[in-house]
Amino acid sequence: MTVELGVLGEVTAHVDGRVVDLGPARQRCVLAALAVDAGRVVPADQLVERVWGADTPRRGRATLQSYVSRLRGALPVDGPGIVLRSGGYALVLDGADHVVDLHRFRELRATARGATGGQAVALLTEAVALRRGEPLTGLTGEWAEAVRDELLQELLAADQDLVDARLRAGDGEDLLAELAARAARHPLDERTAGQYLLALHRSGRTADALRHYQRLRGRLVEELGADPGPRLRELHQRILAADSTLSVAPPAAPPAVVPRQLPATPAHFTGRADELASLTATLDESGPDRTVVISAIGGTGGIGKTWLAVHWAHQRLDRFPDGQLFVDLRGFSPAGAPMASAAAVRGFLDALGADPGRIPVDPHAQTALFRSLVAGRRMLIVLDNAAGTEQVLPLLPGGSSCTVLITSRATLTGVLTRHSAHHLALGTMTDDEARAVLVRRLGADRVAAEPDAVAELIGFCDGLPLALGIIAARAHTHPSVPLAEFAADLRELGMAVLEEPSTGVPTVLSWSYRVLTPEQQRVFCLLGVAPGPDIGLPAVAALTGLPATRAARVLRDLQDASLLNRGPNGRFSMHDLIRRYATEVAEEQPREDALRRVVGFYLHTANAADQLLDPRREPLELDPLDAGCLPQPVPGFAAAVAWFDTEHLNLQAAQQTAAAHLWHRQVWQLAWTLGIYQLRRGHRRDRVAVWQAGLTAAGHLRDPATDLLVHRQLGNAYTELGWHDEAVDHLNRALALARRQDDPAGEAHTHRMLAWAWGLAHDDERALDHSTSALELYRAIGNPTWEAHMLNSASWYIARLGDHDRARDHCHTALKLYHLNPDPDGEAATWDTLGYIDHSSGLHAEAVGHYRRAQALLRDLGALVQVAGTLERLGEPHAALGQHAEARAVWREALELYRDQGRDDDAARVQRLLDGADPSGETQPPA
Repeated sequence: MTVELGVLGEVTAHVDGRVVDLGPARQRCVLAALAVDAGRVVPADQLVERVWGADTPRRGRATLQSYVSRLRGALPVDGPGIVLRSGGYALVLDGADHVVDLHRFRELRATARGATGGQAVALLTEAVALRRGEPLTGLTGEWAEAVRDELLQELLAADQDLVDARLRAGDGEDLLAELAARAARHPLDERTAGQYLLALHRSGRTADALRHYQRLRGRLVEELGADPGPRLRELHQRILAADSTLSVAPPAAPPAVVPRQLPATPAHFTGRADELASLTATLDESGPDRTVVISAIGGTGGIGKTWLAVHWAHQRLDRFPDGQLFVDLRGFSPAGAPMASAAAVRGFLDALGADPGRIPVDPHAQTALFRSLVAGRRMLIVLDNAAGTEQVLPLLPGGSSCTVLITSRATLTGVLTRHSAHHLALGTMTDDEARAVLVRRLGADRVAAEPDAVAELIGFCDGLPLALGIIAARAHTHPSVPLAEFAADLRELGMAVLEEPSTGVPTVLSWSYRVLTPEQQRVFCLLGVAPGPDIGLPAVAALTGLPATRAARVLRDLQDASLLNRGPNGRFSMHDLIRRYATEVAEEQPREDALRRVVGFYLHTANAADQLLDPRREPLELDPLDAGCLPQPVPGFAAAVAWFDTEHLNLQAAQQTAAAHLWHRQVWQLAWTLGIYQLRRGHRRDRVAVWQAGLTAAGHLRDPATDLLVHRQLGNAYTELGWHDEAVDHLNRALALARRQDDPAGEAHTHRMLAWAWGLAHDDERALDHSTSALELYRAIGNPTWEAHMLNSASWYIARLGDHDRARDHCHTALKLYHLNPDPDGEAATWDTLGYIDHSSGLHAEAVGHYRRAQALLRDLGALVQVAGTLERLGEPHAALGQHAEARAVWREALELYRDQGRDDDAARVQRLLDGADPSGETQPPA
């Protein structure tokens, strides 16, 4: 169910596209007063004041309760709820599909601040499109008027943000009409004036731009007694000087990644002519505007939904030149819960080439980024095996250029209602279509030779493509066996086919299973219980204990029997119904040893790949693998990243399997091996999840060293996610454990992480305390590299607290240690800190030299995250020396890097520097 609440216009509510009657104006005001602060408690007295102001009736509280009760009745039971908390009320939004347009608007603006080029334009276009008129239309009173004025200013700022984004993207002439009208409405708005000047200049109307500036200047002097601000004056001077950078086209964007994720076309697809024609007609009816077409292909399991969608898609590839996305949402998989929408969105972002370093953490922001990446592109998106509407909605594009195919056993009424989707109900095959399948697979002569047996086989399958495909595959692999024998085998099973088509599948599968060799039966059953949605040959060899060549042969046999699917990437998977059957049959087979082997395979391979991602990490002491079970070779860094990309979901599933079997040691070890990969790929929430599982496992081991490690890593994962309180809680527990165990190295590592957590929270004194403690411990245990690192860390916070001489001494000591124990990362950070110290001491020229030295080291390392911070700090001594052009140049580069990396707060801070504002002491420590 989808619930949308609107305040950017008339106060409205829609449930699955239907308008909800919200009652009289004051009742709607109650909802609006809660919606603008959704998720937060609004005290009852404040709510009364918002609704009635000075005209509060004598029974205002009672009337408020009545309004709240009516609103609860108007909104769906399982939708957003108005709850009573702490003497007030809160509107609680449970789920990504319950949306307040105001918060969606603000979220899109925030995401756009970290985007560039067309992405920023798409996000801001979506944001401004949410406005439906004057905010809070129809509501009166002081509160409504004040909020309306505030929102109008936000909406105007968003309009201006969009113009800025379009100007950065190279637009000019096509903005003139819009900017002329806005300049007329806001004649003293200097930001609008600057945009209009630039658009005029880019359109070849420089004289008009200069005249407009003079008119604006005269009006400002006359009405306000002031000249235009520095930014507008600078733009005017650049136009006068014919600054070529004002007219230069923006740098060409890198070519968009064109994903090709469709599975291979079904080799023996036959029939379904009417359904294929219906899909094509629906696409054609979309017309030249390419409005979104969503075909929810419904039907029971095994009816052929996925085959139909994939076959149709391959026939129409020319209609989707910008690529095809495909995801199996595992809505009815026996292997586990349906795929989370956020996981599917993240997979799409990777397929679209999004930089992992700038993918936002928040799932809503990730969805917004996905929609911006596909905006304006002619793409096909196939959402296979969807569980329900709530799973699908975050995966739908926001524009009108993409075509979406959804397959599901559910009807997806919410999608049909809200998006006016075309629904294609897929039924069983006709006898003629079923006969055509057999002819295509077995040949016309063989089918014609045994009409009675063919009729019996077709009748048994009852039009179910999955059952028919399995029988045809079996007959194809035994060309000398008469079809009558296959019919007799089915007849002898003694399992009648009931009316529901899907009930025939276990019968067909049991027949197919019975004729497998014992080895094939064993592998089939083990594949049914293997962790993860798919599996590669090396993992199959570990699971089964077979040599890889033998395992490959059995896999081919199962594929020939239509019991296994092989993807274009050489990985294997099962249809949900087949996997469910394999899981049931597997109860008769020993499987714990097999699962232990495959979990060990994933763990050992992940450990080796993790060492390639960061050779400085402490290696794990793993339990040995069974004889003959080998980890997958990972030859180098690129191969390690590619292996983790492929196996990420399977590694998480392997951890869940280990947890279910109480293999507690392997649970936390899998979390460790995933750490660096998840950090670099931006899987921050997944990292928290695997370490939460690790924490649960550690509780069973009763091993103090493991407890210490897990609390420290979970605290670090929370720090990366920005959850400060949770991070500090676990890190403090780790610190207590380290002290209890007399583990100085563990205590030092934990102090180091606490310093970082408190530094990010801008508590310099606490950060310094932890840095100093870590420094003393590293010095005591004789670790000079970490000693130098913490000398630099401490010097940063000492300088922030004003003791520049002491901070400088710490840095020089650190540099001496780095000279004896080379570490270019640490040396670069120390030169950066010296730049900050000397700038703060008034030694601006020296500061520039230090920052430049740090820059050289960081650029050699390719450390663009750190480069951005150093550039930002470098601009300050340039500005102090009067080198304003140099300052603005480095700040502009820092701004672009921050935006590319999705660091919204940092980008906003640099933008304030470019605007001439104080950075407010928010500079972060060099990492």
